Amino acid sequence: MVVEASLPTLATVVITAAIDSINPCAIGVLILLVSTIIATQQKRQRMLTLGLVYIAAVYVTYLLAGLGLLFFLTQIPQAIAEYISIVVGAIVVLAGLVEIKDFYWYGEGFSLAIPPEMAKRIHRYAKNLTVPGVAFLGVFVAGVELPCTGAPYLAILLVLKQSFDFTAFLLLLLYNVIFVLPLLLVLLLAYFGMKVTELKMWKERNRPYMRLLTGLLLIALGWLLIFIANGTINLG
Repeated sequence: MVVEASLPTLATVVITAAIDSINPCAIGVLILLVSTIIATQQKRQRMLTLGLVYIAAVYVTYLLAGLGLLFFLTQIPQAIAEYISIVVGAIVVLAGLVEIKDFYWYGEGFSLAIPPEMAKRIHRYAKNLTVPGVAFLGVFVAGVELPCTGAPYLAILLVLKQSFDFTAFLLLLLYNVIFVLPLLLVLLLAYFGMKVTELKMWKERNRPYMRLLTGLLLIALGWLLIFIANGTINLG
């Protein structure tokens, strides 16, 4: 016997975006960028400008990637899409278990992280303190981390795909605004005088909890996708 339940799409999007936004990678690269700017004795206004360019590049890249994936998903026949949702849901659950594993045993075994070679390139690109250079850094970081840490985003895209209209488009915009809010907060804290070492210590201290929250969210989202695919849950 199938029991139908209804969940608010807005709440699902906001909660997922809020937890997804505590992204150690994107935040870490911004801290790296700020420290590089300070090391070269750039003015605070310059730091704010370049930081905003980086954040805008991350936002636009994620938004365009989301729209592209949504267009692709809407072209898939519904019968096939249901099976895809179930498979993706199972993968998202597994990703959540990996994140929870990192809460207890970070660095041991497989992790959802940017490959070391890509991390080296990010450090190299962060030294190009021009507007085009920082914009490229934001695009590169978003593109590299999306396959590694984009499971919540993919899950939300599959949810929005159920009925993609103008409202769903606005929800996608909202998701990405919430996603970059912690980046904006870190930038403003640095702009108003918080030391980079304090920002780095905060990131390292809270990284395990970021992983744990993300893991729990992914498990919940994975099962949500599976239940939506088999008709147990409807979003409204």
